[in-house]
Amino acid sequence: MSRVGVMLPRDLPVDEVLSYAQRADELGFDELWVVEDLGFRGGVAQAGAVLARTSRITVGIGILPAGARNAAFAAMELATLAQLFPGRLIAGIGHGMPDWMRQVGAWPASPLTLLEEYTVAVRTLLRGEPGPAAGRYVAVEGVVIGEAPQVVPPVVLGVRGPRSIALAGRVSDGVLLAEPAAPPYVASSVRRMGTGLEVITYDAAVVGDDGRAARDLVRPGLAWIGEPDWAPHLVSMPFADDLARHRRAASGPEDFAATMPDEWVRELSLAGTADDVRAQIAARHAAGATSVVLIPAEPGRRDALTRLARVLDH
Repeated sequence: MSRVGVMLPRDLPVDEVLSYAQRADELGFDELWVVEDLGFRGGVAQAGAVLARTSRITVGIGILPAGARNAAFAAMELATLAQLFPGRLIAGIGHGMPDWMRQVGAWPASPLTLLEEYTVAVRTLLRGEPGPAAGRYVAVEGVVIGEAPQVVPPVVLGVRGPRSIALAGRVSDGVLLAEPAAPPYVASSVRRMGTGLEVITYDAAVVGDDGRAARDLVRPGLAWIGEPDWAPHLVSMPFADDLARHRRAASGPEDFAATMPDEWVRELSLAGTADDVRAQIAARHAAGATSVVLIPAEPGRRDALTRLARVLDH
């Protein structure tokens, strides 16, 4: 089934977090995704709180950095949430942002090796099976989680590059693609990973009565995609070379986003009228996305959430 979700903004004031989650549930979004970024809030704690406050919506954690937690203890945390709220959890695991991970002394010599070992270990433990043989980084051999959930939550990898996406196809339940996840990037990721798996996408989103005005509002959410680290997202776009030249000519991220042609903004975000955004969501689903997650990209988050819900078909 094609799903539509929304992100819980990482900088939302803490006294608005639970009411925002409850409102997303009431509005009919299929999923609510919480963010774990260094210096903001923990993903597991947020997920537990919003699962307890809501009654229906599935909660995704996007993402837990593999180097930040012991695999056995991470599996225990996820298993506990899955037991308490069966069928309502998706766990995202990833490399983490290199600068942040280096800051806390958790960036490995081989990030891909760590992610593979960690994912295999967590999924094995969540199934109630003994931990796999020790690897280069992960050593949970023989560990058993006695409180394994009856409904094992999907584990997806929040990754961007081709090698990591291929790894997701081998060792996980799917992939979580960070923004911008335009249809060509979704389709190329499915080809690398294989079919039949979860493909969850993030994109900056604004819905308004005036499509051009909505796309202008979403521009700050695109400021950083011009950085070289975001190349995997953009190489499959027909205007990739022009976008790279535009990045080099811009005076900075804000100028890059502010002067981008409107047509690029249309392709690289979920912004416009409700009909515009429904069409953009449908294009991502047609390219292989199983869930399209909207990142609120304008001030006044509660009002923005209500406007975003205009795109829902149910």
